[in-house]
Amino acid sequence: MNGTLVKNQLIFDFASGILGPAKSLFASTYLQLNSNASKIGSAFEDMLGENLMDNENIHPRNLKYTDCIDSPNNRTALNIKNPVTSFFGDLNNIKWKQVYKGFKEHTASIDDKDELKLIKMDPGISVPLHSHGGKEYILVLEGSFCDEYGEYSKGDIQINDQKIKHTPIASRDTGCVCLSITEKDVIFFGKYGSFLNLFTFIKSFFKPK
Repeated sequence: MNGTLVKNQLIFDFASGILGPAKSLFASTYLQLNSNASKIGSAFEDMLGENLMDNENIHPRNLKYTDCIDSPNNRTALNIKNPVTSFFGDLNNIKWKQVYKGFKEHTASIDDKDELKLIKMDPGISVPLHSHGGKEYILVLEGSFCDEYGEYSKGDIQINDQKIKHTPIASRDTGCVCLSITEKDVIFFGKYGSFLNLFTFIKSFFKPK
């Protein structure tokens, strides 16, 4: 699931403007941190723009180059901050909630069916073997982590579906901070899987509707 096609689909959907708030923030941050993804995003925007120009029912305005250079909106665009920082504020000031020793999270207050979180893992900390009822999106903001499928550093994303089981482990040198989206609850496996799944089930009753 975590291949080029699914990543490019996320970028294309963002360029098309069809993503919800959570995935839009996720995708825009990915483009801001990853130069290769940004180039692909620009190519998609150019392609979509050309298709727009071919639509006979749409009449674009005739602009002079000065309309673009002198626009206050364009001057502001040159100083765009990291979308995560714009939304959450300084990550150093985040009020983290400790889930277990070495693993913290901060759930975003956002009007969307997808759950958006910041995750912070101390060096060497791991998450028990798990899968998801829906897709899981992970973007590394700081540090790195690895699992059965590879190593992921700042600007890398991982998109998993229900078929993927993995055990993420934070870098022993830096730990990691990630932006995460989960469409459905986590499903744990292994020795403590039943207990953790029961905990997740009970916790779901306290999620804001």
